[in-house]
Amino acid sequence: MKKSILILILLLPAILTYSQVKRPRNMPGYDYKNLHFGFTVGVHTQDMGIVRAKDSDLFADVSDPGFGFQVTIVSDLRLNDNMNLRFLPGIALGEKPLSFYDRQTGELIETGIIESNFLDFPLLLKYRSKRLNNYRPYLLGGFNYRYDLAAKKEANENDRIFVKLKPSVLYLEAGFGIDFYLQYFKFSPELKVGMGLRNLFLNDVAEGQARYVNSIDQLRSFVVMLNFHFE
Repeated sequence: MKKSILILILLLPAILTYSQVKRPRNMPGYDYKNLHFGFTVGVHTQDMGIVRAKDSDLFADVSDPGFGFQVTIVSDLRLNDNMNLRFLPGIALGEKPLSFYDRQTGELIETGIIESNFLDFPLLLKYRSKRLNNYRPYLLGGFNYRYDLAAKKEANENDRIFVKLKPSVLYLEAGFGIDFYLQYFKFSPELKVGMGLRNLFLNDVAEGQARYVNSIDQLRSFVVMLNFHFE
């Protein structure tokens, strides 16, 4: 996924330069529709910001970012020539490892899994530049209410669930992308980041899990998404 993001960023100047050469426009009336729909598929990487308990003998860390995918439905409302309001409900599935190390020796003690099965309800404003032939770059930002169905699972060692998270969180999201107007539909690759606005950590100690739970004070979620919209 990191390679895909890097390629998208590197190709952006070339795409914008190429797009300025005048050529026939596909779907010339598309941007004047008040409402249109579509769907999205994408991949994402998750990370956690951890505030660790100072008096614990364990050091908790997300050793590797977790990867997952998402599918959403696109509802897009035209506000004016440059601004659209977008609602993209969907699901996002993924997981990330949570490792616990001995604070003194650095030895790995245990690695658990934080599983995430989100119901997503993002509401975003999309600001579009002037259309350049069949291309139109844009910026977007807004909020995403996410509800984690996997948070209902009880902590247990067999499933390697050592901590529990609160199920609901509001994310602040921002990103950029390019609308490509093809012959029959619009295709839009988009890079977006999200930051959870609340502490997700639930201080709920299951039997035999106190050592792991007591090593953490706060958990906050971060996510990077690479989406492909078809509208």
